[in-house]
Amino acid sequence: MQDLELKYGCNPNQKPSRIYVSDGRALPIEVKCGRPGYINFMDALNGWQLVSDLKKATGLPAAASFKHVSPAGAAVGLPLSDTLKKIYFVEDKGELTPLAAAYARARGADRMSSFGDFISLSDPCDASTASLIKQEVSDGVIAPGYSEEALEILKSKRNGNYNIIEIDPSYRPAALEHKDVFGITFEQGRNDLEIGEALLDNVVTENRIIPPEAKRDLLISLITLKYTQSNSVCYAADGQAIGVGAGQQSRVHCVRLAGNKADNWFLRQSPKVLALPFVDDIRRPDRDNAIDVYIGEEYEDVLRDGVWQRLFKEKPEVFTKEEKRAWLDRQSGVSLGSDAFFPFSDNIERARKSGVSYIAEPGGSVRDEEVIRACNSYGMAMAFTGIRLFHH
Repeated sequence: MQDLELKYGCNPNQKPSRIYVSDGRALPIEVKCGRPGYINFMDALNGWQLVSDLKKATGLPAAASFKHVSPAGAAVGLPLSDTLKKIYFVEDKGELTPLAAAYARARGADRMSSFGDFISLSDPCDASTASLIKQEVSDGVIAPGYSEEALEILKSKRNGNYNIIEIDPSYRPAALEHKDVFGITFEQGRNDLEIGEALLDNVVTENRIIPPEAKRDLLISLITLKYTQSNSVCYAADGQAIGVGAGQQSRVHCVRLAGNKADNWFLRQSPKVLALPFVDDIRRPDRDNAIDVYIGEEYEDVLRDGVWQRLFKEKPEVFTKEEKRAWLDRQSGVSLGSDAFFPFSDNIERARKSGVSYIAEPGGSVRDEEVIRACNSYGMAMAFTGIRLFHH
């Protein structure tokens, strides 16, 4: 197939719309089901690159959850603890395959942002992964293949209209890429930078020890940033992104945004949240929203009379600011990547509050020494990668 006509572009008024390979080659994709749109393909193709890079860097199956051309979550296929199974709502799914575990992590890190996501899988989709996808609100999935059972499960979503894309894993794009803006064509070399452990060799802090698990998580954060709208930062822990801050004009705003998401991920693991007495028939989106509000500043919105009765069997106690801070203070060993240098030490001060112990950033700021001193004051280890990862 040389090209594929789409229903419309980013918005319904943007017609005509199609995708094709500019050098005349056949498209490397096959639509197995549904009718993916312009933004679906943007998410799918960016997500496919991300999970392919993760698989290459770690040797593990990888998954990503994309929304509006930035990842809401990305992860590799490590086993889940009982607590993670519970907060990702997969405790009744039995033994998960590594690919299914990767998707549970990618989808579960920030469930609010992942609502209606487009999924990318590094490996052929199996039935275990498809069964998780089936229960979530999602726009579609891209993978290098599907088992017969997985395809049958996925085709049952959305009354048979779920978007399923198969991509040829051997496809390699041209070295130059192009983008039109206001009728003017931009040309640049494709960002085919390979992200590996060698980028973490230049440790500039007094603490020079970055253990293997932290190096893995730093690579996950950097690879995630490679496909995240800039400015961007990414917190990672336990083989997955736990907070992604995308498209902010100020870097410290990125750090705060992503840090708040990382905090929510850890707060959801607290006994007080795990014990929330939800009513039996609550819908998954309503449950996710209730948790997000309960652990936030507007918790009264789900605890006031007339509301909590629709969500809970009994009224939960308030999760106080002091209790939340005490729980968050238990978090450590988090890795943080940045797509460009930190211009001020306030970024480090905010990162510390979310348990960051390891940092990877390009370096090159006139205030590098100030940032290094802030890291040293908290015993953090920071590597200067020497590479920037802007993505637009």
